[in-house]
Amino acid sequence: MLRDLVHAVKYDERRTLAAALAPLLIRNAGDSIAAGALLVPVPLHPWRQWSRGFNQADDIARAIARHARSVSVVHALRRVRHTRPQSDLDAGARRRNVRGAFALAGWTPRSRRRRAGRLADRHVVLVDDVMTTGATLEACAEVLREAGAREVSAVTLARVVSPAQRSR
Repeated sequence: MLRDLVHAVKYDERRTLAAALAPLLIRNAGDSIAAGALLVPVPLHPWRQWSRGFNQADDIARAIARHARSVSVVHALRRVRHTRPQSDLDAGARRRNVRGAFALAGWTPRSRRRRAGRLADRHVVLVDDVMTTGATLEACAEVLREAGAREVSAVTLARVVSPAQRSR
C-alpha cells in the first residue's frame, strides 16, 4: 500500500497526496521537524524536473511546512550533474553515482554565500520520497555541513529495507 502511495506521488503526478501524508510524516519524524528547522528538498536534475514537471521532494517539503508552520522550505541545493536513477544500482554504485552530484544552490559566489549564511548553525532537514541506502541523502548532507549547517537530519515518505535487514 505505501509503495503504491509513493509511486503515485513520484510518478503519477498525484501531488495532492503529499499534503495528505504530511501530518503522518510530522507525527512520525520525532524531533527532526523541530521549530525553526529548515526543510531542504532533495533537488532533481533540471532536465529530470522539466520532463517530470515537478519535484516530489519539494511537494513533500512544502506540505510539511504548511502543516508544521514553525519550519520553512529553503532550496539550498542544486543537482550539478545528471545521474542514473538510483533504483537500478547496488549500494556501492549508488554512492559513486551521486558523489559530487550536488552543490550549494546559487549561480554566483555571492548567492551561494547568502545561501550558506542562511544555513549557518541551523538544523536542516533533508526531505525526499524514499531512502534505500541513504547515498543521496549522505551526498546532500555533506554539502549542507560544508556550508555550515549545525545538524542535518532527513525525513522521507518511505525507507526500503533489504531482506538482510528484515531478518535481524
